[in-house]
Amino acid sequence: MIIDLPNTTISQVSKRIVAIREQGGVVALGRVLTLVIETNFKGLEAAIQAANEASREHPCRIIVLANDVSKSKKDARLDAQIRVGGDAGASEVIVLRAYGEAASDPESLVTGLLLPDAPVVAWWPNEAPGNASLSSIGRIATRRITDAAAQKDARAHFKNLAKTYQPGDSDFAWTRLTQIRTQLATMLDQPPFEKITGAEIVGASDSPSVDLLAAWLELKLQIKVKVTRTTRAKSINGVAKVKLTRKSGTVEIIRDNLDKAVLIQTGQPTREISMPRRSLRDCLSEDLRRLDADDLFGKVITRSFGSRVAPRKPATTTARK
Repeated sequence: MIIDLPNTTISQVSKRIVAIREQGGVVALGRVLTLVIETNFKGLEAAIQAANEASREHPCRIIVLANDVSKSKKDARLDAQIRVGGDAGASEVIVLRAYGEAASDPESLVTGLLLPDAPVVAWWPNEAPGNASLSSIGRIATRRITDAAAQKDARAHFKNLAKTYQPGDSDFAWTRLTQIRTQLATMLDQPPFEKITGAEIVGASDSPSVDLLAAWLELKLQIKVKVTRTTRAKSINGVAKVKLTRKSGTVEIIRDNLDKAVLIQTGQPTREISMPRRSLRDCLSEDLRRLDADDLFGKVITRSFGSRVAPRKPATTTARK
């Protein structure tokens, strides 16, 4: 069910949600968090679809804020839409389209719609704010998610994130590496337990995950990683190949299609491993599984792309563990 509320106010939206619950039995019980999505009008539906799919694993209230500050003050307006039932996955979706002056204070628009006593996760599927933790929406969020692949300059984004990083910041470029990082860590935990003397990554020129994977390997292995870039057309996946060299031979993971990779180890038979390319839904679902800070991501970002040490996790976050 989709209910449109043109030229409305947050108070009217809140009252309508309560009325829908009373009339149709749609309740917020079981919702574990509030997901606030700040995007542009063009990326609105793609973000809602990913959030709806992720909500089946993480029931939540989804607030989508699409701003248009190009209008003059006299054109200030707030249009809202409430989606429940089959149109909202396992969540309830509130879409806010703010125009002109109505878009000048995003925090005030969403505060009255947050679930009480529930964590808030902020996601910017398109352009990221200059400082996520200090942005209007980021200030009220426990976890803040950006996507380097959606930025004009991914490396500049990483450098800025290194300067502004606070525990709770995350990026989909890191989340997309979970499977390959897990596979590499599993292989290195098996014999022979030899020091890695060389590492090489082959990846697409437009993949920011390649930079993060190289930074992670350099941090963990204390060696220089060689990075070879391919054109986007020649690389089905962002990371096309990872090769580690040790005394007894090499270990290679080659991704040559969308669903599988080939694992090649000296002295062992070649085998296929499942490594599908991750969708927005996959990345969002993983990031919503943990609301505490990702300390490893913080170390990789701040030590590889910045000059300062990663901030310590706040005592309140530690206490929640």
